Amino acid sequence: MNLAHGIRAQYINAIMKYTQSLFIIVAITLFGNVQAQNRNYSLEDFYGNNEALADLTDSLFNSLSEKERVAQMIVTSAGELGKGDDVVKKLVKDNLIGGVVYLKGSKESHKRLIDELNSISKNNGSIPLINSMDAEPSLFNGRIKGTEEMINTIEIKTTEQCDSVVKIIDKELKSLGIHQNFAPVCDVSPNNEAIKNRSFGSDLEQVALLSKQFIESTQEDNIVATAKHFPGHGLVKGDTHKQSVYIDGELQELEVYKPLIEGGVICVMLAHITVNNNPKYGTQGLPASCSRVIATDLLKDEMNFKGIVITDALNIMKAVTILDKAPLKASMAGSDMILMPIDELETVNWILDEMDKNKMYREQVYQSVKKILRLKICLGRI
Repeated sequence: MNLAHGIRAQYINAIMKYTQSLFIIVAITLFGNVQAQNRNYSLEDFYGNNEALADLTDSLFNSLSEKERVAQMIVTSAGELGKGDDVVKKLVKDNLIGGVVYLKGSKESHKRLIDELNSISKNNGSIPLINSMDAEPSLFNGRIKGTEEMINTIEIKTTEQCDSVVKIIDKELKSLGIHQNFAPVCDVSPNNEAIKNRSFGSDLEQVALLSKQFIESTQEDNIVATAKHFPGHGLVKGDTHKQSVYIDGELQELEVYKPLIEGGVICVMLAHITVNNNPKYGTQGLPASCSRVIATDLLKDEMNFKGIVITDALNIMKAVTILDKAPLKASMAGSDMILMPIDELETVNWILDEMDKNKMYREQVYQSVKKILRLKICLGRI
């Protein structure tokens, strides 16, 4: 009887190894087929009703394990202000992330690391990364040292000037291999402690106009634009890097986002701002980034945003680091991308554990992952 069980176990193990090998071959073939069929897709196709694109996305999704799917949602940091190069390389090698944001460095150092990470991902047979950067006009020279001197966002006054600035930024981003810009800042105020000169100003209509132009010019260059910081960081006091800050009452900056969503912005970043004294949109002490009322009920359902929802950074801002399992809370609230969690593996495991217990949440994660995969196809990454 024991001998029979032993033979059966060996047989099952052999079948499993064969199946795993076959799966890898099929996945590699699939990626090759996706690349062959993906010659003509661009960001213009992201919101389109394209059956072939949907089929490609589903095929790619079905080729991934649950852990690989969840990893697509995780964006880590690199550069002088990010995690060490060796740490990021291991995250890529272990298939624990779907993207990297580059925080500070020279052109040479950014390009070298981006090329290395792309090579590791390719050798792994993994889904390629989305490389991103906070390349706002006000932060641009700090993010890529040695670049042409750039004016601050607050100094941009016309749509023509805005377009010219974006073209300069996009040229540098493309030369490095950056696919997503965490810009523009759409907050209505130049005087906020955290925002300062990063805003287009204090006139709501002007902020909306210039934000829309920045987004259109960026996405015409096939770089993903990111409207931030939803639902509005301009008319609050304090800095979420240092403490919890509050919107007291009405959400006064929502009107900025309506034309941006209608105009096709692909990504919106959630702020770590608590909403108080608002019967409809109150966040019950949670930051907006971890509130389903803001991420799903307001942004996705009421404002009909169908793109990628991403958190603001989760690793350094006091308003969110004090929360238990904040990355999981942000995902459950409705975020599709989780930006800079303190521990990527822990975040992936938290999400996987919750998916096992919560069928509705599992389906939500699947939709997030499919949006990310669709975006990568439209960017020509796969």
